[in-house]
Amino acid sequence: MKEIGKIIKERRKSLKVNQLELSELAGVDINTLVAIERGEGNPKLATLLSILDTLGLQMTIGLKS
Repeated sequence: MKEIGKIIKERRKSLKVNQLELSELAGVDINTLVAIERGEGNPKLATLLSILDTLGLQMTIGLKS
């Protein structure tokens, strides 16, 4: 979760969007977004996908190496 949160935070900052704006655009509670960016909490997959989609990111699944 920490790596996902870091990626979300970096992308948000590169787009010059603050946390409140992103939470509103993604339809996610601000406290949930803050927790995700900190690598905390246990968000639903739908919540993560909504945030990623809003940021123009996608999640891929692959086999562990």
